[in-house]
Formats: sequence, structure tokens, C-alpha cells
Amino acid sequence: MQWINPNGLIIICIMMIPNIIFGMRHNDLVNLCKNQFMNIIEQIGRYGTFFLMIFNIGIFEEGPSSEVIFYIWLGVAYLLLLIYMACWAVYFNKGADKLPMTLAIVPIVLFLMTGILLRHYLLIVFSVIFGIGHIYVTWANNKNN
Repeated sequence: MQWINPNGLIIICIMMIPNIIFGMRHNDLVNLCKNQFMNIIEQIGRYGTFFLMIFNIGIFEEGPSSEVIFYIWLGVAYLLLLIYMACWAVYFNKGADKLPMTLAIVPIVLFLMTGILLRHYLLIVFSVIFGIGHIYVTWANNKNN
């Protein structure tokens, strides 16, 4: 078993590019979510999923049940990454109001699907935590749009 999941590292690095660009363009943006518990849940889930996508720690990880499942995961993961990047491209060019929730949900699906197909149970737990927090915080920040 390798300590670093190269595909997970690539996925996380690529996912971060539009987020960094957004942060640089909107460095004065204020988090409108006043629920501190949900803000903390989101961050715990975010950093947990990022860490577990990149590093194989050997705890509650069985790996894919077959080589076919691995390649299915790989194809679906990169397809979801492509959808995510396309949504960001549309968002940057047109500022579509409906895209923030899509941009919140796609990574959650990617992380959850990774956990399920690779039988990485701790990643599933952190994906659910991230999903709950991220959807709530995204909704709170965009409810007036």
C-alpha cells in the first residue's frame, strides 16, 4: 500500500485551482452563515476529506473490491472533476445564480463515491460531515440570490 494516493492528490489539487482563483478575486467576501457549529462541521469535513483523499492511512480502508471497480471509480471521479471544472468556468464567465449549490454538491458526491467504491469507510464518514456542513453553509451564503 502506498501512503499517497496519486489520483486523490491530483483531484484535490485540480479542485483547488478555481477555489483559489475565486478567493483571490473575492478576498473581501464575508461568510454570511452565522451558525458557528455548521461552519466548524464544514471545515472538519473539508479537511478530513482532503486528507483522506490524498493519504492512505490504513484505518477503515479496504480498497476497491476488484480492478474493474477501481477503473470505474477512476472514470467517474475524473468525470465529476470535469463537471466541477465546467461549472466553475460557467460561474466565472456568467456568474450563474444556481451554480453555487451545484459547486457544493459535486465535490461531496465525488468524495462519497470515492469512499464507497474504494471501501474507505472513514472517507465516507468525513464526506457526510462535509456534505451536511457545506450544503448548509452554501445555502446560508446564497439564500438571498
